Amino acid sequence: MSQRFRTSRRALTAAAATAALTLTLAACGGGSGSGTDKHAGHGSTPSSSAPADDMASMPGMDAASTGNGLAAAKDGYRMTSTAATLPAGQATGYRFTVTGPDGRPVTDFAVDQTKRMHFYAVRSDLTGFQHVHPTMAANGTWTAPLAALQPGTWRLYASFTPDSGSGKGKDMVLSRTVKVPGMAMPTPLPKVSGTTTVDGYTVAVQGEPMAGMAHQLTATVSRDGKPVTDLQPYLDTYAHLTAFHQGDLAFAHLHPESKADGDHGGPTLTFHAEFAQSGNWRLFLQFQTGGRLHTAALTLHVG
Repeated sequence: MSQRFRTSRRALTAAAATAALTLTLAACGGGSGSGTDKHAGHGSTPSSSAPADDMASMPGMDAASTGNGLAAAKDGYRMTSTAATLPAGQATGYRFTVTGPDGRPVTDFAVDQTKRMHFYAVRSDLTGFQHVHPTMAANGTWTAPLAALQPGTWRLYASFTPDSGSGKGKDMVLSRTVKVPGMAMPTPLPKVSGTTTVDGYTVAVQGEPMAGMAHQLTATVSRDGKPVTDLQPYLDTYAHLTAFHQGDLAFAHLHPESKADGDHGGPTLTFHAEFAQSGNWRLFLQFQTGGRLHTAALTLHVG
């Protein structure tokens, strides 16, 4: 009798364990898709799902925005424009509006680095970078003055901080894409390098950033082997640094750690850097000497 009891008890225990394992495997199987999606944005190739502009218009996508500048809407704020294409080979004005959670155009913006709106344009192959400062009409419509664009797909970013409403004091970056008609000739991304030259100046960037962590990047400007100390103030500092991720064009605005103090600066500049994901990033460093603005570009790998 005792032997039969022990046998029955072992059978019940085994059955319970099997049932628990089956439930666990079923739960894991049901969540496998979300586990894959969680890491989909960490590669160098963009997802084949709906474009960011379309995703931003889907119900609930405002709250789900990743904050990497790839959505047209975030926290109830939306970048809207009727322009789906822009002409090739000629200067043009891109008109857009930022609407708030109430659906009305936002007209109250805080000043950031001497401007109420920073606007960026970059082609899908990370060429043709432009950083301009739009003007706003009384009705809240902004016009960004763009230089001639080459054929291809371009992403246009609006970087701003609302000065009223629910988003007051929050830094935001929204973006939309436009097509420029014509035969697009993609340019391969230059290899990773810590140095580059522009207009006779050599720019060296040092740092070992890791994705999802705050790091310091240091940029040094020299000319003919000598340190450059005549950098002029530009946007309240001595240099402005922006970066875009290869593949999906995620945006990273790398903040300078000091403001301009006097008419001359350099040769070393430091930036607070946070990159959302690993991979190659194209950096654009802008600085001014003798009243002329220079834009140095280099490719940085983020681990």
